[in-house]
Amino acid sequence: MPELTTDVRYVKGIGEQRAKALEKLGIRTLRDLISYFPRAYDDRRAYKKIKDLEEGENACVEAMVAAAPVLSHIRKGLELVKLRAVDETGALDVTFFNQAYMKDNLRAGETYTFFGRAEAAGRRRSMANPAVEREGARLMTGRIMPVYPLTAGISQLTLVKAVEQGLAACQKLLPDPLPDQVRREHELCHVGYAYGQIHFPASEEELAIARRRLVFEELFLLAIGLRQLRGRRDTLACAPWADTDLSDFYGRLPFALTGAQRRSIGEIQADLSVGRPMNRLVQGDVGSGKTMVAAAAMLCAARNGKQAALMAPTEILAEQHYKGLAPLLEDMGVACALLTGAMPAKKRRSVLEAAESGAAQVVIGTHALISADVAYHDLGLVVTDEQHRFGVNQRSALAAKGERPHLLVMSATPIPRTLALMIYGDLDVSVIDELPPGRQKIDTFAVPGSYRQRIYKFLGKEIAAGRQAYVICSMVEENDQIPDERKAAADYAKMLQERVFPQLTVACVHGRMKPKEKDKVMSAFAAGEIHILVSTTVVEVGVDVPNATVMVIEDADRFGLSQLHQLRGRVGRGKYKSYCILISDNQSEESRARLKVMTQTGDGFRIAEEDLRLRGPGDFFGRRQHGLPALKVADLSCDMALLREAQQAAEGVLAADPELKGCPVAAERLREMFETNEEAMN
Repeated sequence: MPELTTDVRYVKGIGEQRAKALEKLGIRTLRDLISYFPRAYDDRRAYKKIKDLEEGENACVEAMVAAAPVLSHIRKGLELVKLRAVDETGALDVTFFNQAYMKDNLRAGETYTFFGRAEAAGRRRSMANPAVEREGARLMTGRIMPVYPLTAGISQLTLVKAVEQGLAACQKLLPDPLPDQVRREHELCHVGYAYGQIHFPASEEELAIARRRLVFEELFLLAIGLRQLRGRRDTLACAPWADTDLSDFYGRLPFALTGAQRRSIGEIQADLSVGRPMNRLVQGDVGSGKTMVAAAAMLCAARNGKQAALMAPTEILAEQHYKGLAPLLEDMGVACALLTGAMPAKKRRSVLEAAESGAAQVVIGTHALISADVAYHDLGLVVTDEQHRFGVNQRSALAAKGERPHLLVMSATPIPRTLALMIYGDLDVSVIDELPPGRQKIDTFAVPGSYRQRIYKFLGKEIAAGRQAYVICSMVEENDQIPDERKAAADYAKMLQERVFPQLTVACVHGRMKPKEKDKVMSAFAAGEIHILVSTTVVEVGVDVPNATVMVIEDADRFGLSQLHQLRGRVGRGKYKSYCILISDNQSEESRARLKVMTQTGDGFRIAEEDLRLRGPGDFFGRRQHGLPALKVADLSCDMALLREAQQAAEGVLAADPELKGCPVAAERLREMFETNEEAMN
């Protein structure tokens, strides 16, 4: 009998070639094969007589092929096989596109089951490219069929047959990672039954039972893994920082910090004084004042004889941080230095010497901070800004420059708290949920494309008053066939410059520009030399331009709400009234509902919750840089209740058996889940 680790090429019908194709899907073993869950299901249980088929419905029809199928070569690259099938109620015209083999597969006088989308014109009925099999076969018809994500060289039928054989071979061998008591308490089915029904459900009810069991298992294991990571962190030691008094810091600031900022700083002070490395995420909306929280932490580092390094995703953002933080910290006796890739060699050498000798107590820069030639005298605090822009490896590389330094991660991407705990599972979370007083409210409007000329007039009026504007396009030119000039940033900028605002300066930035080129344009915009900046989403996190008051977003329906909120946060940063205009011609109810949320609230956390509800966690998990195992079955937008249940069960199991000695299967699965992520998660 095969084992779960058996190579998938030994499954009947797979072989060497298909095994190579399956490897692209992450399927190497029998265990991988049966753990490759469907992305959707096709209900093929409905059988109809030909005359009862309705336009547009999917159904199975049992019918006899009336005459030999005919193959026609229409043109190069297009072959048609046509046939007529009949039952006692009527005739069905069937067409197969580019499937010449069907001519010999289907024989006149024999009965087959056809499943597909019915077309009806008067009394005539037809189907194009239906699934077809011999009467009574019931492999691809007459049942709920799984629909799998595919790759070149692998068809649905190949995968269905392979999974069926895989389940037949090892369904009974599957070890259960859930302790019996947990399974019974939460009324969950056996693991073998769950695997069978998630692939080939007998009914919607059986599918729901199987899915609930597998979602619970996945979240249960994830919760245990995250708790163990935190526990492992608790065993790491470092000398507690004795001097964390910041009363003079508060006194010297030219403004009062908000309660949320003070609370976050208090949580950091507590972390720094307990004698183990801090791992904290500070998340707050655009403009909520995260940088001042980081400044407080860096001041603590300097006062305890340690260095701090702040890593920003772009040179322009690093320079912005330096200009904002250096005067403040140096006024309190803390020496600061800036390190970026574009610095002249002589200046760079000077900064490297200051970092290595300890003369530079705070070093602010880009990923240049993790270059091989950068050494620190005693790096005690690592701050990363806009964590989602950095891979976990970059975060780890900077931390490796010190001896168990404290880690502070800043993010302006509001994420619902429960989801933040999953994404940043190894981090404690501080939330800055109030904006400093005086922050401008940004009036937001959602309008159709027919308003474009009115928008241009409004832009002209704002610019005449001395202001600046952003225009965001949803895509950059990918090839020579541009469906619409406004959808390509370069073409749109050219159109605005030549046809609409010839007297103004219009420039363009997009992700395919070289960083230096991009920074040059952004710097010119920040200096007021450019009136309108046409951009793709590269400005989502970027330069602070207090003079920019209008954000126009084309095809706004193509963006996630959290991304729209980030883009909107580029304006309203100065003393002038600011506006965000969302242009969309998508009239679907969902699209209108999403954009309406943007016009009703400026609260990033509320928007994030709504994004999660409407779109699922894709926006948050899209970058796959957080180092956590990918979720195969669970959907955090609708499985939150089950998540809480699984977390409680995990806590109960760990309390009784911290080392999982009584749950060897769960312990082994956790090793598998987290082994590729271990380094990044520390």
